Amino acid sequence: MSRAFVNEDARSVPEPEFSLPDRDSEYYDEAAAWALIQGADAGNTRAAETATGYPWGEPRLVPEIEKIREEAEAEENLRVAQLARRFLRAAKRG
Repeated sequence: MSRAFVNEDARSVPEPEFSLPDRDSEYYDEAAAWALIQGADAGNTRAAETATGYPWGEPRLVPEIEKIREEAEAEENLRVAQLARRFLRAAKRG
């Protein structure tokens, strides 16, 4: 293999860990919604989707994401509000 395709200096970035309750918990969807927002913020939506079992834009999570957006806007947390709006747009397309 050509050395042009080998990056020996590349650091291995560990997958993020998401703290989620048991799937049968009444709080699972809330935690999953936050995990998806946090994963997107970290640039690793795929890891959050894998951890939660929900894809980005999952309609089931719309009520939770709307709460997150409302709280973020009230607290002027622009990044979280932006990500929540993106999720909601994706949910409407799905």
